[in-house]
Amino acid sequence: MSEQTAIQTSAPRFRLPKADAALLIGGTALLLLGIFDLAQVAPTTVFTVEQLIDIAPYLAASILIAAYAAATGADNLIARAFTGRNTAIMVLVAALTGALSPFCSCGVIPLIAALLSMGVPLAPVMAFWLASPIMDPTMFVLTAGTLGTGFAIAKTTAAISVGLLGGYGILLFQRAGGFENPLRAEVGNGGCCGSSVRSRKDVAWSFWTEGARRRKFYDNGLKNTLFLGKWLALAFLLESIMLTYVPADLIARLLGDGGLLTIAAATVVGIPAYLNGYAALPLVGGLIDQGMAPGTGMAFLVAGGVTSVPAAIAVFALARLPVFFAYIGFALIGAFSAGLLYQMSLGF
Repeated sequence: MSEQTAIQTSAPRFRLPKADAALLIGGTALLLLGIFDLAQVAPTTVFTVEQLIDIAPYLAASILIAAYAAATGADNLIARAFTGRNTAIMVLVAALTGALSPFCSCGVIPLIAALLSMGVPLAPVMAFWLASPIMDPTMFVLTAGTLGTGFAIAKTTAAISVGLLGGYGILLFQRAGGFENPLRAEVGNGGCCGSSVRSRKDVAWSFWTEGARRRKFYDNGLKNTLFLGKWLALAFLLESIMLTYVPADLIARLLGDGGLLTIAAATVVGIPAYLNGYAALPLVGGLIDQGMAPGTGMAFLVAGGVTSVPAAIAVFALARLPVFFAYIGFALIGAFSAGLLYQMSLGF
């Protein structure tokens, strides 16, 4: 090889920086909003910031816990504690716990990221993931006051059932060899075959005494903050735009009288037209008072709670595509079934 060839071979190749999808989509959305409706830019920005502030305590707590676990090596203990038990029982416990937990569809995302990156099995995580945003203690009280105790109990049952559907569904897929690595490569190596389960390392609870562990704490915390922060910001930005331009009440009003097609339509429409768990209650209550079938309202609330635009975007950013589509699929099947069964129980 000649000297000139060697120089050419060793010379670094110029590569364009990889575009950040979250920043690109968010910037494009703001640009288009500024072009077509400049007055809406400020309210949308304020809404996004306010939502980020509201979720900040959950986000910070989850990120700090995950960073501490990574720096000390405690993630190995957590992962092994989960993998040493009967996964089928874990799914049941996770669904019950999720239905009683105070997490919204976005607030649960950092916790799910931490659990999966620690190597916790996907099946119970999916059960908790699906059940958690549908119902919580505050939501139960508000639902009972707005739509009646019977509706609140039925919605709680739906939350547990959807969690069980997703958890046991994932368990069946995993036994067939699927969903081995649920997280995207840039997020971590999680799942039931995660590296934190395979490796056994000593735990250093006082991690700050070692420089390498301190750096791991800072690096892990910064990485998760930037990753989750930018995607949640995009999610809330798009949610604000959606709430401004999508007439949720008009769409829901056209959902009909509780037949198969209208319940199916409510399930699908619940994704883009959903407000949030609390704001949607008076809307659905008013529409039911005006003649909308209760089963249609149930499908709308369950589907919207799990698959709201912010939650779906966060899941898409966090999980690999098969897991994302499984999440959406289980949510839609569960919501449709909940609406149909509730409507049938009322004798309509």
